[in-house]
Amino acid sequence: MEKRMNLDFTYQNPTTIYFGKHALDNLSSELASYGENIMLAYGKGAIKKNGLYDQVVAILKKSGKNIVELPEIMANPTYEKVMEGATLVRENSVDLILAVGGGSVIDCAKAISVSAYCEGDAWTRYWLKFEPVDNKIVPVASILTLAGTGSEMNGGSVITNDDMRLKMGRVFPSEMNPKFSILNPEYTLTLPEYQMVSGIFDMMSHLMEAYFSGEDDVTSDYLIEGLLCSIINSSKIAVKDPNNYEARSNLMWSSTLAMNPIMGLSKAQDWEVHMIEHQLGAYTDCAHGMGLAAVSLPYYRYIYKFGLDKFVRFAKQVWGVDEAGKTKEQVALEGIDEMEKFIKECGIVTSLKELGATEEMLPLIANSTVLLGGYKVLTAEEVLEILKAAYVAE
Repeated sequence: MEKRMNLDFTYQNPTTIYFGKHALDNLSSELASYGENIMLAYGKGAIKKNGLYDQVVAILKKSGKNIVELPEIMANPTYEKVMEGATLVRENSVDLILAVGGGSVIDCAKAISVSAYCEGDAWTRYWLKFEPVDNKIVPVASILTLAGTGSEMNGGSVITNDDMRLKMGRVFPSEMNPKFSILNPEYTLTLPEYQMVSGIFDMMSHLMEAYFSGEDDVTSDYLIEGLLCSIINSSKIAVKDPNNYEARSNLMWSSTLAMNPIMGLSKAQDWEVHMIEHQLGAYTDCAHGMGLAAVSLPYYRYIYKFGLDKFVRFAKQVWGVDEAGKTKEQVALEGIDEMEKFIKECGIVTSLKELGATEEMLPLIANSTVLLGGYKVLTAEEVLEILKAAYVAE
């Protein structure tokens, strides 16, 4: 059977990226394209401590804008918070939502954008039924302070419904991408190491979700391998020297590229690790990247035989495993072992217990996981076994 790029695709990415130490200088000129009412959405106060909040507010005021603030956006944004923002948008006729923070803030801004003028319940329509957005949307822009999700250059929005104990992601069409995003690596230097390394595995997981699918010779896989090698190299530098601007720049741009979403073009993709972690997050509110790491190791050790050749390639191309005198199974598993060594070297969590999960939660998480899968679609029973392995990991 002929192997070929197996999916047709159309690619469009309308986001303008301003990258570097002087990226914020472009905010005032961009604001000129929007109306006078700007929603300033941000998290729990980090941007006030590092001075970014004051800088942004000064630019908004100098540009003659009315500021509507939505603070206190949580690490796993809730639908309740989305509805709070949607009400503010309608009441203040907001013309642009400016998200200042990490991926959670940007995800929440996109959710507010599509929900504010939605007829009916936006959660049901857009995150459960995946209906097309047929209402007015409010433009979104971002100033990124944490590298990991890639939300600054895609249409993705992951939201938690606390009442239903569901954490669901939706990738909206490119019309929902931020219109512009400002990326200054210096904004990431003050992050706690825990958040930095959580973001590192988040971006790696985005790449692996696309990588571990298909058997064709596809350009995306070569790009993914290169990005993974760059992330691994820069991560080791950043962990030892968090103020290394070059390493932090490489990580920030790699994160954007990992989910912009060009790396997954022509790929069927997997995303089962993310589906499991989403439900883990719904029950524990854990850091997304940490949850992904804890799930990934037992997950890949479970499915590698179903995509053996790709796991062998991963071991050789990404981790430099020497295949001489070894079976394919040995090479594949050694690659996963090398990934585990890297995870631990970076201080990334590998135990669900450490992330706040209890044994009683595990069946609930498994039974509520949306099952997708690349090389193998798991059953709820198989997900439970993976969670049990992740629970006792050290």
